[in-house]
Amino acid sequence: MENYNVFAGAFVDRLGERRKDPEWIQRAIVSEDSRFVPVWGDKCLVGGDPLQVVLLTRAQIENFLDASEDLIFLGLFHDRPAFAFAVSADSAAPFGELGAFHDLRFLGSVLSPDGANLMAHARALTIWHRSQLFCGTCGSSSRPDTGGNSRHCVNSECMRITFPRVDPAIIVLVSDGERCLLGRQSAWPEGRYSTVAGFVEPGESIEDAVRREVFEETNIRIDDVRYHSSQPWPFPSSLMLGFFADATSTEIVMNDGELEDAAWFTRKELRSGYPKLPFRISIARRLVDHWLDGSSAAGV
Repeated sequence: MENYNVFAGAFVDRLGERRKDPEWIQRAIVSEDSRFVPVWGDKCLVGGDPLQVVLLTRAQIENFLDASEDLIFLGLFHDRPAFAFAVSADSAAPFGELGAFHDLRFLGSVLSPDGANLMAHARALTIWHRSQLFCGTCGSSSRPDTGGNSRHCVNSECMRITFPRVDPAIIVLVSDGERCLLGRQSAWPEGRYSTVAGFVEPGESIEDAVRREVFEETNIRIDDVRYHSSQPWPFPSSLMLGFFADATSTEIVMNDGELEDAAWFTRKELRSGYPKLPFRISIARRLVDHWLDGSSAAGV
């Protein structure tokens, strides 16, 4: 298996040192070498057969920008400066001659790993900017800064700097040796089960969040919490932190009502086709697949 999850992988050199260099950013914006990633609403542009990301030239995007500050510097992608920019979903989808815009949940299963990583980065930042038009402290307008990797309040008495938000969430496959614990939410497709997951709360370590979420959702006590891997999940801004853990109790009680059902499943049962397993692009599925292969040690 690859040593990264879908949407992850260091395929973009983010060049953090260049974000605070406006002259370098401006030169990159007008460079013929630079490429641009449009995000229409929350969808990404792909084309070709097989599908691949569509990267635009500066000339192709000229009519879609009000100002160069609308561009978000992502980093170097295949040694070219790459920028993202948002296109309002209130307008018709542009660039139809080049491809079509699709949801990233679909694209994660068909794009190359580097393309999926780039799209996740672009989508997450354009959506973040759309939600941060005003300062959360004084209510004044905010503007993009550091190449679109932060926002700056325009009020000279405030000047608050805001950075893109990432919400840490744990996701864990619990087993008692021969069985693993899976649950389902009522909104999911019929028959689909997945691993226990939840957001880390303020003042809480990741390991404590794993123990708390498992107990809250299923009443199961666990120990030997072991880190597996992580996955950026840009829907809109989560970072999934994957773990294995061993159960020290087995009686299931759905304490907080978040799950419609939870149950223990053997490897034979999971291989039979029921229950339906998580989508293949998710870290939940990778945890299940590793457990099915007999591997639940730390690391990838």
